[in-house]
Amino acid sequence: MPGWDLRVLGDDGAEVSPGTIGNIVVKLPLPPGALPTLFHNDEGYRASYLSHFPGYYETSDAGYIDEDGYVYIMSRVDDIINVAGHRLSTGGMEEVLAGHPDVAECAVIGVPDALKGEVPLGLVVLKAGRDRARDEIRFELIGRVRSTIGAVAAFKRVLIVDRLPKTRSGKILRNVMRAIADGREPAVPATIEDPAVLAEIDAAFHNEAAVRAN
Repeated sequence: MPGWDLRVLGDDGAEVSPGTIGNIVVKLPLPPGALPTLFHNDEGYRASYLSHFPGYYETSDAGYIDEDGYVYIMSRVDDIINVAGHRLSTGGMEEVLAGHPDVAECAVIGVPDALKGEVPLGLVVLKAGRDRARDEIRFELIGRVRSTIGAVAAFKRVLIVDRLPKTRSGKILRNVMRAIADGREPAVPATIEDPAVLAEIDAAFHNEAAVRAN
């Protein structure tokens, strides 16, 4: 688009090489009339969009630019995890999991790991009427991610749950699940569809931890 100079930066503010996932930004100045500020909140505008990468407008999207200059939006920055120094899109892993014929919906979050910093954890809801062994489905899901994204994803954990926490509009609450996985008190939005699901997710995490400990 004329007037828009898109770049991809690492967390250190340096441009990354083509094909490398990073922070999608727009080099300043923006085209005339393009989001000059927030209504009655100039300081909030600067803090939210201009302070992290001086000289750039921060979109909070993560993605990459290929060698031909095409831009790929992978996810929001919050959904990028750092696995042993590799920046990986949880959205890309979700796409792989969602392609399994037994999966109705899914979410992938990053959880702390002593060795790799973060590792991905998949939460999966199965389609109604599926009576296959859950361990068999888990094995297939892990294999799909490994073959599609590669061993670098370190994708080894899948929780099969009855449902995922969502807002009433259907948005999956990944930040809430990350907090539960970290043992933190989640910031639960007032728009959550059913707060009772949080206890179910917490129980699923505890059950998985008990199984892994044995």
